[in-house]
Amino acid sequence: MAQDTDMKEEIQLVIFHLGAEEYAFDILMVQEIKRMTDITRVPHTPEYIKGVINLRGSVLPVLDLKIRMNLPETPITEDTRIIIIKMEKVLVGMLVDSVSEVVTINSSEIELPQGNSGIVAENYVSGIGKIDQRLLIILDPRFIVDLV
Repeated sequence: MAQDTDMKEEIQLVIFHLGAEEYAFDILMVQEIKRMTDITRVPHTPEYIKGVINLRGSVLPVLDLKIRMNLPETPITEDTRIIIIKMEKVLVGMLVDSVSEVVTINSSEIELPQGNSGIVAENYVSGIGKIDQRLLIILDPRFIVDLV
């Protein structure tokens, strides 16, 4: 009996906004999503590191994704969120304009980025997801934080 080689792996993505564009992280890397809180600035850190927050007794850095990816800055609003990402044993907060939803997508609906495609910060992009008429830029937080 032949195995079904057409089985598609489903991936859940947390969709968020940076400016007018939709981006996503694999939900397996997202530990939680927090409302904006006070961020303590740390001297002599890169501009994209907004500072640190206290998360239930643990201090973790918060990165502003717009600055990290050379996108125009926007003001912090009521919709601004901090996505807490867990990579190996490292927790990092990612500041985003808003978080909109969680979606499930088949891996067949994700295209790998093409070299020299002109995508902003394309080394951070792990794929482009297609859902109906929407394109989601799927980011790899390991590259954003320089863990790779």
